[in-house]
Amino acid sequence: MNLSRRDALGLALGGAAAFALPFPALADGAEAIAAFTGGATPGEGGVTLTAPEIAENGNTVPVSVDAPGATAIAVFATGNPTPEVVVFNFGPAAGSQMASTRIRLSKTQDVVAIAKMADGSFVQAASTVKVTIGGCGG
Repeated sequence: MNLSRRDALGLALGGAAAFALPFPALADGAEAIAAFTGGATPGEGGVTLTAPEIAENGNTVPVSVDAPGATAIAVFATGNPTPEVVVFNFGPAAGSQMASTRIRLSKTQDVVAIAKMADGSFVQAASTVKVTIGGCGG
């Protein structure tokens, strides 16, 4: 294959332009948590996170959270490419502030639940889940 100077220059400029394009950065777990809490440091206690110690398949990992008196509960998978998994919002007519779901985990990581309480404070609970088969293509 013979490249002229014009072809080589075009390839170089195309590569430089592709490199200069903004790529969305993989969100960090701490950044996602700070976005939910508005930068406030969550306290401990007041929220219960139930997750398995070992997940044989990361595609369906059962998780449940319970935080009496919460107005919102967010669940984060800190090792996933997109750490924010779900946010549950509770209105004044909610009978209880608990929820359960199945999440996808890419690898062994911490699952963090943060509850926004009625007084505006935040509390958290975390659990490490060991994943034997990753659920995000891993």
